[in-house]
Amino acid sequence: MATRLLKKTSFRYALNATAAAGLYIVLMALIDAKVLNRYQALMLIPIGFNIILAVSLNLSAGFLGQLPLGHAGFMSVGAYAAALFSMAVNLPTNVELPLALVVGGLTAAVFGVVIGLPALRLRGDYLAIITLGFGEIIRVIILNLKFTGGAYGLKGIGRQTTVTWVYISVLVTLFVISTLIKSRHGRAILSIREDEIAAEASGIPTTYYKVLAFTVSAGFAGVAGGLYAHYLSILDPSSFGFMRSAEILVIVVLGGLGSLFGSVAAATVLTILPELLRGFAEYRMVIYSLLLVVVMIFKPSGLCGRYEFSLGDALDKFSMLMRGRLPQKQAPAKGK
Repeated sequence: MATRLLKKTSFRYALNATAAAGLYIVLMALIDAKVLNRYQALMLIPIGFNIILAVSLNLSAGFLGQLPLGHAGFMSVGAYAAALFSMAVNLPTNVELPLALVVGGLTAAVFGVVIGLPALRLRGDYLAIITLGFGEIIRVIILNLKFTGGAYGLKGIGRQTTVTWVYISVLVTLFVISTLIKSRHGRAILSIREDEIAAEASGIPTTYYKVLAFTVSAGFAGVAGGLYAHYLSILDPSSFGFMRSAEILVIVVLGGLGSLFGSVAAATVLTILPELLRGFAEYRMVIYSLLLVVVMIFKPSGLCGRYEFSLGDALDKFSMLMRGRLPQKQAPAKGK
């Protein structure tokens, strides 16, 4: 039984890896064939780091059940750390950028531990307020440091972010967070979301797992910040204020708290939508805001709720359907 399960798991990993490689080949073919023009190809980059930001925030907001409002602060830490590292070294791009992303992610993760230890002892609105305060403190500190460029911003960053590196970063983020959630550590994190008191009474070290989820979330926000820095080649502290954190939270809520697939879909739609509405320049933000309000009214759980798409499950259902074995839903028993 265990061998059969292992084979099934290995098959699913191989299937997902093949699908990811196939999607990348298709995207590159579309770009090379000029089906996607330069502008459309470059739009894939902000879509990518918005996916990383949304998926990482979903770990702490959706799966852990907390409400942090300082995600842009961790993004800024990662962005500046990665940028300063790449400006200080002189290495080939294929080595420099991944190292810079690792430095940005680890630096943001360290800040996640430092902030998470005191902050995650609080709950609800108090946690939201303290994380918002920490995010603003980080932005003000960056604003007043000389080596970060201060209010003038940090300039001279190499523009090294490409579609390939963004795609790899998105895959790594999805793989790590998805694997974490499906592990025993993920089950502990989910138990805290459902009932923290019961989880603590069951012997789960809630503070440890809250800090763990918060740290992983902050680390990947730092990776997204590194990609962002090497995409724009200039950093402005005002880009990492409260509104940036609110935008990331909107993506997570719209996609569905506790759904990685929802975060990916919402990040893609909300990154593309403002660009599609550029023809309605005067009413663009009004239309954008109304669409968000309408979705929240008619689908308050988000576009996907807690639904997760699984290629393996889809193939299993298709196979059963072809064999005529698809299980039928049983009608509820009638009361006497």
